[in-house]
Amino acid sequence: MEKPLTHAFLKDKQRELRPGFPETMGLRVHRSISWIGRAEEAEDDDARFIFLWIAFNAAYADEEEFRGLAPAERDAFSDFFRKVVGFDPGQRIYNAIWENFTGPIRVLLQNKFVFNPFWQHQNGIDGFRDWEQRFRAAEHRFLRALQGRDTVQVLSFVFDRLYVLRNQLVHGGSTWNSSVNRGQVRDGTAILAFLMPVFVDVMMDNPHEDWGRPFYPVVD
Repeated sequence: MEKPLTHAFLKDKQRELRPGFPETMGLRVHRSISWIGRAEEAEDDDARFIFLWIAFNAAYADEEEFRGLAPAERDAFSDFFRKVVGFDPGQRIYNAIWENFTGPIRVLLQNKFVFNPFWQHQNGIDGFRDWEQRFRAAEHRFLRALQGRDTVQVLSFVFDRLYVLRNQLVHGGSTWNSSVNRGQVRDGTAILAFLMPVFVDVMMDNPHEDWGRPFYPVVD
């Protein structure tokens, strides 16, 4: 298995290249790398996952999302994935999925506890009694994407489930270091820990592409 890129590697590369970065892209990368570094220091998977998700937000979130102009947050995920996959000629993202994480990703996608319609039904929200049919249909679509080696679509499926896990942790729907459902936290953290540095590295290799404007710029 290929070793993940480290915070130290990303920071050294950023220092070397940042004079040529556009301001908004430089800020986005700087923030994301800082949270990747904090995640490396964390001693438990719950904290590492949260810090890595903040790094993801720093990398992809566009000002239009906060203005309510974008169609949905998870649609913004797909737009970001299309960019990074398209600008990854070494296919590191592709290889991470197909060679390193196929097993954990399959397990994650077969876990109803990170499937949003399951929780909608559990909480009595109308329109989700058919969550099991939706779950099976989603699994079939994922398998088709996996068999077709559609990296962007697979990433979208994976981060759809990771988003549910993110909500459970950030919104207090989970106990810290709980013995319940440790598998998805462990696997989700491992997937993010590998992919986030690659995402940022791809961005630094393509600084003049449109990575969007951060909604919270540095203001004097």
